[in-house]
Amino acid sequence: MQRYFTTFYLTEIDVPEGRVTDHLHPEWANIRIYQGDFPDSQVAGQPPFKGVQANATGPTSTTIEFTTGTTRIWGIGLLPLGWARFVRQPADAHADRIYDVGSEPFLAPFRALAASVYRQAPDEQGELARISDFFADSLAADIEDDCRIAACHAALVNPDIGTVSEMAEATHLPTHTVERLCRKHFGFPPRLLLRRQRFMRSLVQYMMDPTLKWIGAMDGHYHDQAQFVRDFHRFMGMSPSEYAHCPKPILQEVMRARQEFLGAAVQALHTPAAS
Repeated sequence: MQRYFTTFYLTEIDVPEGRVTDHLHPEWANIRIYQGDFPDSQVAGQPPFKGVQANATGPTSTTIEFTTGTTRIWGIGLLPLGWARFVRQPADAHADRIYDVGSEPFLAPFRALAASVYRQAPDEQGELARISDFFADSLAADIEDDCRIAACHAALVNPDIGTVSEMAEATHLPTHTVERLCRKHFGFPPRLLLRRQRFMRSLVQYMMDPTLKWIGAMDGHYHDQAQFVRDFHRFMGMSPSEYAHCPKPILQEVMRARQEFLGAAVQALHTPAAS
């Protein structure tokens, strides 16, 4: 099932007193199931989303600010091929959105999963097995994967590709087909997706080694620092210096763990082969 998911991941957050706030980066779609405090979230420019036992996000092109107390989170990171296989909805209709799994009709198939993950005492292996079994059983449906999704994804995460025409050439697909596939399965037009990849490569470089400073972490596809700053505002809703001084009590450690165990510090940089 690796071609469908970034990973199934367990995050345990211990907040001795009160709650903490952090910012998710732009990423692929996720389903998150909570035990303990139910985090409150907000997509930039949208009303706050109050905590629920299980939520789902479409692919994102902006930060999601979240506030949480002590909690356990099982997450399912859906790659574009996984979205097409298991959600079967146009991704652009759900991009930059947060949903309650318990009340949103198109997420009804995942309610049994959300209800089954946590039983009584924490049981990591049992919880993981229930998640794995749920998706393995769902694979039985007679649906063929669209190999063009994987081809677009491979081109998208190739750091040497910086334009839509180069992406079309790498996939051996017409530009209009790449445009349609990206909107439907990735959530955004290919030009914006390439900008997101360029930005996330830069952000990860800085987060993994702040001694580089922003100028040293900038991806080679940037023409100048002003272009990078514009992208920072577009994808994170703040300037690089504001983000550098922003507390990161959760994401900093999550990124380091992802880099160590998965070889990709953020979901957006997972490749189809290494996911």
